[in-house]
Amino acid sequence: MTTELISNAKQWARTIKRDVHAVWLAARDQRTPWFAEVLAMIVAAYAVSPIDLIPDFIPVLGYVDDIIIVPLGILLAVKLTPPEVMNEHRATADAASERPVSRIAALVFIAIWFFFATFLARMLL
Repeated sequence: MTTELISNAKQWARTIKRDVHAVWLAARDQRTPWFAEVLAMIVAAYAVSPIDLIPDFIPVLGYVDDIIIVPLGILLAVKLTPPEVMNEHRATADAASERPVSRIAALVFIAIWFFFATFLARMLL
């Protein structure tokens, strides 16, 4: 029961992640109606934004936007976007998620941030 629930949750999270990317791509597509473009941009930007309507540190309510608001926004954006456009961009998002992740690039960015944080700390002290 528990492993099945975790498996379903992971699959749901992957679907949401793919659809956020697909909605973002659809928002930039000329075949998407303007009202769907605007909604898709807002939903995609909110989904990846570190700023929430309800901060995550508030017990239970902090995750309401992540669990309810974002998926409902994605669902509405998908419904307003022509099906052929969404199918095309879902395939693109699926292909992008299969690309390898560069750990070296991640280490380079971490090193750059560490360098600037150290530099800033020394300047302030």
